[in-house]
Amino acid sequence: MGDESKPVDGEVNDNKYFSKTAKTDAEVTFEHRSAPPETRLYKKRWVIVLLFSSYSLCNSYQWIQYGIINNIFMRFYGVDSFTIDWMSMIYMLTYIPLIFPVSWLLDKKGLRVIALVAAALNCTGTWIKVASARPDLFPVTFLGQFTCSVAQVFILGMPSRIASVWFGSEEVSTACSIGVFGNQLGIAIGFLVPPILVPNVDDLDELAAHIRVMFYITTGVATFLFVLVVIVFQERPEIPPTHAQAAARQISPENYSYPASILRLLRNKAFILLVITYGLNVGCFYAVSTLLNRMIIEHYPGEEVNAGRIGLTIVIAGMVGSLICGIWLDRSKTYKQTTLAVYVMSLVGLVLYAFTLDLGHLWVVFITAGTLGFFMTGYLPLGFEFAVELTYPESEGTSSGLLNCSAQVFGIIFTICQGKIMDSFNTLAGNLFLCAFLLIGTIITGADRSILICSSLIEENDTPDVSISCFCVVVF
Repeated sequence: MGDESKPVDGEVNDNKYFSKTAKTDAEVTFEHRSAPPETRLYKKRWVIVLLFSSYSLCNSYQWIQYGIINNIFMRFYGVDSFTIDWMSMIYMLTYIPLIFPVSWLLDKKGLRVIALVAAALNCTGTWIKVASARPDLFPVTFLGQFTCSVAQVFILGMPSRIASVWFGSEEVSTACSIGVFGNQLGIAIGFLVPPILVPNVDDLDELAAHIRVMFYITTGVATFLFVLVVIVFQERPEIPPTHAQAAARQISPENYSYPASILRLLRNKAFILLVITYGLNVGCFYAVSTLLNRMIIEHYPGEEVNAGRIGLTIVIAGMVGSLICGIWLDRSKTYKQTTLAVYVMSLVGLVLYAFTLDLGHLWVVFITAGTLGFFMTGYLPLGFEFAVELTYPESEGTSSGLLNCSAQVFGIIFTICQGKIMDSFNTLAGNLFLCAFLLIGTIITGADRSILICSSLIEENDTPDVSISCFCVVVF
């Protein structure tokens, strides 16, 4: 451990009287004043985060609805398994080039515009799919999935922004976890429902009818949620929930430089290490989820429904882990220690899953898959909130966007590589491939000596006459 580094771009000094001028447009300080700015928590904040979680659920459900019945869609559309894998990977691919303009749009236009675009695109994609339930219309169903994948780019960066704009300092991690919760619940439903709605029947006309029913149900839900977003979703509360948000409102959009913010984040060593380790962990989750049907069917033929239930187990356990981690962070603020512990247990869970998959006992797979999901999916809110703490006062949408971009890149690489390894060798070799990268991520997380110091409000430190923003000092 060394001496505390001098303030650099993107950091805020812990100066009690804030007499110095901010060094960058992203920094906001308050002059000494007799009374802090007014803050207020609105009950509508829960409506906003739950509505966001709902349309996020509808979108993430569609991410895995093809992959979990991979063998059925292969036969229906007459394509190979790798082509169906791309129905999931297209979500990852579209995110990479679009996240930067969407993050810029989030900073410039705010939450409501992004929410409207996301819900509209998601609704449009579901209607396109309704017209694709014929064996000769795979390009149409791919277009619908592509449209939904674009909607996802407008969704993934919002949980931390909604949490910071609408919620108090003691609720931020919990609210962020609820936002992630909706995404994970959608994946869980995507694992469970398609194998039930679309059974593996021989008659293609009957199969087309089942697929059409599944698409119509999704379309009805997406359309209803779009209408709700138009009517209900609000940009921000009239009175900010925290002093930090009051400070953020003082930044003029014309004075905020998105490219400068990106450059400051890329110079933040602790954040870059988090980007890498987050991408490795979540990329492994994407690969396991995309290829789950192939892994289960190889060892347990005809068990499409149980493959979906195992996926459901992974995600439900992960949602419990996400909520527990969010609540724990709100109370302890032990970001580094909690992140390392969850990362180690994710590796342990994947090793157990890899070596028990071929034992011939599905109940064992359910247990090990649930253990894997609890820690691997529970890592998601940890990454978001740790990034916000490391990079304050930079935009939450920018930091979370870079995290998700890393996850998509690693997700595509891991899914393609693991699929090829499974084709050439077996599922154990494919899972051990992922274990090796989780081990690398664990080592990086443990070796990182960065220390985060964050104080959200000076009133929490019994100094009510001065308003203060969060400050971060990274020590290497």
